[in-house]
Amino acid sequence: MSQNVVTNLPGTERTTRARHPERNEGTALHGDWIDDIRVNLSAVERRVTSLAGRRTVKKEWQAAWLLKAVTCIDLTTLSGDDTPGRVHRLCAKAKQPVRPDILDALGAGKLGITTGAVCVYHEMIAPAVETLRGTSIPIAAVSTGFPAGLSPFETRLDEIRRSVEAGATEIDIVISRRHVLNANWGALYDEVKAFREACGDAHLKAILATGQLGSISKVAKASMVSMMAGADFVKTSTGMENINATLPVSLVMIRTIRDYYERTGNLVGFKPAGGISSAKLALQYLILMKEELGDRWLQPDLFRFGASSLLGDIERQLEHFVTGRYSAANRHPMG
Repeated sequence: MSQNVVTNLPGTERTTRARHPERNEGTALHGDWIDDIRVNLSAVERRVTSLAGRRTVKKEWQAAWLLKAVTCIDLTTLSGDDTPGRVHRLCAKAKQPVRPDILDALGAGKLGITTGAVCVYHEMIAPAVETLRGTSIPIAAVSTGFPAGLSPFETRLDEIRRSVEAGATEIDIVISRRHVLNANWGALYDEVKAFREACGDAHLKAILATGQLGSISKVAKASMVSMMAGADFVKTSTGMENINATLPVSLVMIRTIRDYYERTGNLVGFKPAGGISSAKLALQYLILMKEELGDRWLQPDLFRFGASSLLGDIERQLEHFVTGRYSAANRHPMG
């Protein structure tokens, strides 16, 4: 059993090592690329509806895929009552996301599995840096007036720079939704490009807040414009909207990433966030990524879940595979 789990781990050779690929340098703003975008919503919905029935993984293969999912989680705390102690505990969980006895039973104890990153507010970067020192786990900071993105522009730029100086290696920015709603693609491009420049060497993840953009075609166009402006990731949601990550919206964003890659050769990552709390749903996202973009996008440098409770359910499923019994959630705390 142990050997099978490790053998069937997707992309085993890059499971925990690759954190950041080469940067997406962006392009000029191409209006014709935006105009070319068409979305057949009914076809998108049929595609995702068929996903669970056509593609399933069982037994040791499922355990292997769930280990892969762990390596792609941005373990997140974005609460008004966050404390340094909570962040220390969260970072400790990021370093050891699955109990050692479970990993040993799966034959994965020596793989060095960690989560993909830790995501916090600016004020919590310092305790994250302290706990994660000596590891390769990235620290992502939400920025630019998260979650609404309505702070003064210079304030948003300064927030990015301060977070990078404090030790963040990834910046999750929020775009101005009004630019998308008004189809003001030039303004969106200039905004994201300025954010990208403020990030310096830190990678930029552009949060679109897809549930607030009005239509699925505008989601696709906002994704393309953000990538042209230099976003290294496009992300569905802040996790705080009424509608967060969904499979149809994710499929449209993924295909826009593929279109951008085919046009430029630049790799851009994808991060669904909000509402992904079950191992079963996480598997559907991984399968969608594999089928639409291939194994290269199953690595933590190009795919992340924005989640907190997801890890607990994955750990419970892994323990069930090992023991044949489901344990209580309190046996798998976040810290």
